[in-house]
Amino acid sequence: MKSELFKSRNQIDADKYFFAKYYVECSKNLASAAWNIAIGQSVGNPSSRSVWETDELFENHSCLIVGDMGDMSNEKTGEVTIAFPVINIDFKTDGVAHLLVNVMGGQMDIAEIKKCKLIDIDFPECVSDCFMGPKYGIDGIRKFTGVYNKPLLGGILKPKTGVSPQVMLEMVKEMVEGGVNFIKEDEILSSPSFCKIEDRVPLIMDYLKDKNVVYCVSIHSDPAYILERVKQVYELGGNGIHVNFWCGLGVYKNIRELDLPLFMHFQKSGDRVITNPDHQFSISWPFMCKLAGMMGVDFIHSGMIGGYYPADEEEVLAAIEQSRNQGTLPALSCGFHPGLVDQINEQVGVDYLANVGGAMHGHPSGTKSGAIAMRQAIDGERGKEYREAIYKFVNS
Repeated sequence: MKSELFKSRNQIDADKYFFAKYYVECSKNLASAAWNIAIGQSVGNPSSRSVWETDELFENHSCLIVGDMGDMSNEKTGEVTIAFPVINIDFKTDGVAHLLVNVMGGQMDIAEIKKCKLIDIDFPECVSDCFMGPKYGIDGIRKFTGVYNKPLLGGILKPKTGVSPQVMLEMVKEMVEGGVNFIKEDEILSSPSFCKIEDRVPLIMDYLKDKNVVYCVSIHSDPAYILERVKQVYELGGNGIHVNFWCGLGVYKNIRELDLPLFMHFQKSGDRVITNPDHQFSISWPFMCKLAGMMGVDFIHSGMIGGYYPADEEEVLAAIEQSRNQGTLPALSCGFHPGLVDQINEQVGVDYLANVGGAMHGHPSGTKSGAIAMRQAIDGERGKEYREAIYKFVNS
């Protein structure tokens, strides 16, 4: 039976399986490791068969291993592709949570598997159809803001927490007057007693009502509350929400399925707990960006080029490409300042959000001047504010 699970890709019905690609390091060989993943993540215990495992059950519900058993028996490291039966998951209701249970679960408990990284998943159309994709995406964002053929300018509210709604409003005014297209509350803020969502959102959105600025409200909370907060932001007149990775990956799909007229921003801070490639078990960040786009996020913090973000540049570039393939606008932040705009444009083009916090509020002449400096960098009209920023953030 073991050899029967090894198939070439063209022997497998691509409409009935999704294909997960892994990088694996093991103590025995890749054939054994693949068997452990395939059986352990579908029908049973990898090392023990039972009378309940009928031929029909194996035929319909066991994972398959893409490749030749003999070739894989000679290697201890390399890529392994496992075909998972679509029938094992109700993608509409089991969703992303159960998908991840299937693809990144029991193999972490197998002694011979020393490292296992999920690189990517190819989904058949029947699975992709269960995901709505971005409500607005790159095209909708550009239409709303009226910004074409150049990066969008975003600002992050700082200090991260501790300010009142009135102080937040003053910061927003300076950022908008400086030329931002997007504002994000920091993930450290949610709905504390001194700055409740119901107090700050009406105040800020009243100011923004005639301005084409996306404002993403930080709504981080547990499952029982977060969907209610999405509805609350909408009812209070908001036009965007900021949802951090720690709120749970499946929640993005759930929010999108509410189908409310809200821009959704995916904040990655914290993701490296599971995406760091140096870990024994991980999920690639570019695949996470692909999944986020399928789930329906409009913006995603993809990483940073040239700032203080620690990831490999190739990983960031791959994440940007994956996001754009899904119609999601990649946001670059973590040390963005005016001196980086030209370099980043050369590397990735102009379909991205330049999201700035410290370099905007830390400008020598204040927040408004920090926004103007970024605006000048993006528009190519370099003035006094730009020169001041370069002196502080590049030359000092």
